[in-house]
Amino acid sequence: MAIREGNSDTLPESERAQVLRHQRKAALGSALPQAIEASWQRSFNYGLDCRRADGPQLRNKADLEALQQSNRLLLDAALPGLDYLQRHQGQNSLIILTDAEASILSIEGARHSLRQSGLKELTPGACWNEKSCGTNALGTMLVERRALQVNGGQHFLDALSRFSCTAVPIFNPGGELAGVLDLTTEGGQACSPESLSLLNMAASQIESRLFVAAAARHIVLAFHSHRQYLDSPWQGLIALNPEGRVLAASAQACALLGMTRETLLNRPCASFLDADSRRRLEGLQQGDVGNWQTLKGEFFYKALQTPPRSLIVPAFARPAKRPPLDGPDPALRQLTALAGHNERYARTLRAARQGLLNDLPVLLLGETGSGKEMLARALHQSSGRSNRAFVAVNCAAIPETLIESELFGYREGAFTGSRRGGMVGRLRQAHGGTLFLDEIGDMPLTLQARLLRVLQERRVAPLGAAEEEDIDIALICATHCDLKRLVEEKLFREDLYYRINGISVRLPALRERDDINDLMAAMLTRLGAPKVRLDKELTALLTGYHWPGNIRQLEMVLRAALAMREDGELQIGLDHLPDSTLEELSARERPVCSGRIRENELELIRQSLERYQGNVSAAADALGISRATLYRKLKQLD
Repeated sequence: MAIREGNSDTLPESERAQVLRHQRKAALGSALPQAIEASWQRSFNYGLDCRRADGPQLRNKADLEALQQSNRLLLDAALPGLDYLQRHQGQNSLIILTDAEASILSIEGARHSLRQSGLKELTPGACWNEKSCGTNALGTMLVERRALQVNGGQHFLDALSRFSCTAVPIFNPGGELAGVLDLTTEGGQACSPESLSLLNMAASQIESRLFVAAAARHIVLAFHSHRQYLDSPWQGLIALNPEGRVLAASAQACALLGMTRETLLNRPCASFLDADSRRRLEGLQQGDVGNWQTLKGEFFYKALQTPPRSLIVPAFARPAKRPPLDGPDPALRQLTALAGHNERYARTLRAARQGLLNDLPVLLLGETGSGKEMLARALHQSSGRSNRAFVAVNCAAIPETLIESELFGYREGAFTGSRRGGMVGRLRQAHGGTLFLDEIGDMPLTLQARLLRVLQERRVAPLGAAEEEDIDIALICATHCDLKRLVEEKLFREDLYYRINGISVRLPALRERDDINDLMAAMLTRLGAPKVRLDKELTALLTGYHWPGNIRQLEMVLRAALAMREDGELQIGLDHLPDSTLEELSARERPVCSGRIRENELELIRQSLERYQGNVSAAADALGISRATLYRKLKQLD
């Protein structure tokens, strides 16, 4: 849409704005909707120029990460809806999710083609509120707080006149605006009524997921006066504590019950449902469907979520005290013993345990062999699920073609070569217990999306099965990879990264620990040799080694030494190590630079040991070599 400038640039700013406003309205050839007219007036009042070509200011990478992290609940709740809209509308449109300030969190669909058409600033981190960009669906909807369409030239900025946008609000369980869902297409008219209906349904589904996620520790019921409307956008949602008091209610729930949110909150459900509702809540299980007779008529309900029985405390019962973090809990002592004398690491392990107790996923980061699975098992044993299954899956060890069936299982006949009777997948094996996904950084991208949905919905469908099954698992993941770098390289899904990274624990490499003597003593006990001791030479060799294989390598060395000892022998030394192991442990860690050592090293070693009265560490320092190298040379002297 071109604007006839005339002499408007010579007018005072206030008059110039009005001239431009009338010129634009005349160019549109029709009256503006009231919401658009009011938005244009605000845009002029902000001092914006409709002819400018630049878009909103973009955030830097750190600010964008902070923005997305602060809206992680909304992003997680929106993921299935965004995927659905992308499949049905993404070929020629953009699907945009923003926060409550119109800052873009995610974009799906035809990004490249539309950006080439002039929407380069339509990118995550950009803020499209009215003060920055004038009238546009994202920013103006925040003011109107209702679904809004902005067609072509109705945009305030001329650069946006080639596009049409439809935006719908997303509200949180408290009725406050949480974000905006938008569909942007190229052309003068906004999306069809069918597309608007899809957008509204997606927003409703996001609100439902937000509702359930916000009430993670409480009972959540969906209800409607027509049973067939359960699991639809028109169902009402209420969150209840175990005593049956209302903690939250959706807008649709308020409409169905004919009550305001303020009236419903903290009210016992028995006051507006039937008198028997409290008793039914006590035995309620997730997925249960039933009906209530109320003053408003019959309502059908479905339990979307029920907290674990251990979390439901009757109103007349005294809450049980949790053991203190540093108290006499044997499982906790066993867990923190893994930290040795490193108090900071011990605090991290206690925090991980608390996270697991509160259904947060735990992510273990560390080099190969640093004891990630050992720590995962210790966390499981210290949790409330210690009497249930601990299921470990090494994502790097299973062929890519088999990992999906390993995780999700399959029905008989699901594919050629499938096992008779099918297979229960690892996810269902871990139901009620703990699932440990080791080396999750090596999981194929195609499988990451499905895993993300399972972790979000807590439901899984085996291959070849039509219906999903509920699962209740605690999740621990581990990797030696730099997951943030993999996210940047598009090799690991960002949404999955934030889903598994509830509490992260970085395991120190063995060479970074100063308690290796304690670790070796504990390891000998675990290997069935609590009375066996290491002599000084072997202790010095092992404590001076750089351990590229970490705890796993140390355990194999000790197992080899124990295997070489005679019956009843309670001390092991260098003689108990195989030659190949001794040679590996004695390998130099840094080059020896002195030419005199190379020419006459054995004589120099003798002199140094005599000078320091047999003190190996002092002699090695004087020679400029490591203790491991010195021990290797001593063996040559013998």
